[in-house]
Amino acid sequence: MIRIFIDADACPVRDETYLVAERHGLKTLVVSNRLLAAPASPQIERVVVTEGMDEADNWIAEHVKAHDVVISSDIPLAARCVAKGACVLTPTGRILDENAIGMALAMRNLMEDLRSTGTMTGGGRSFTKKDRSAFLSALDTAVVRGKKLSAGSVLAARLAAPPGGRSL
Repeated sequence: MIRIFIDADACPVRDETYLVAERHGLKTLVVSNRLLAAPASPQIERVVVTEGMDEADNWIAEHVKAHDVVISSDIPLAARCVAKGACVLTPTGRILDENAIGMALAMRNLMEDLRSTGTMTGGGRSFTKKDRSAFLSALDTAVVRGKKLSAGSVLAARLAAPPGGRSL
């Protein structure tokens, strides 16, 4: 069964994620550097990591598996998760998978270089209702896709196993 990981410290779509996860009956791991409020549910687990740069990212990257869904706008974390077969969604609904992560990394690095030279300053745009709607749609799509891929992987493993579960 797939799981949803939320890189939660600055995530504006935690509540939306909880709703979609509940509808699909998925375990949701809320990973942060401090205890955050979350609905009381056996399907929601809050994981508080030690304080420090990238500790939540490291925990997620270590525990994520193929077909899991990760909610994060952190591109280096996304690359680590995609390398393990996970699908990553940004809070604006952008899907970062094996087809999109290379361009996302290149763009992130370019923007970081421009900011470091002073060529570009300022932050990103504000989070909108349109972003929230796009996120909900993308999350539902990613969950359905992950469930199908996960089910296919389980079936393939069962078919590849020798009869009776024993090897010769």
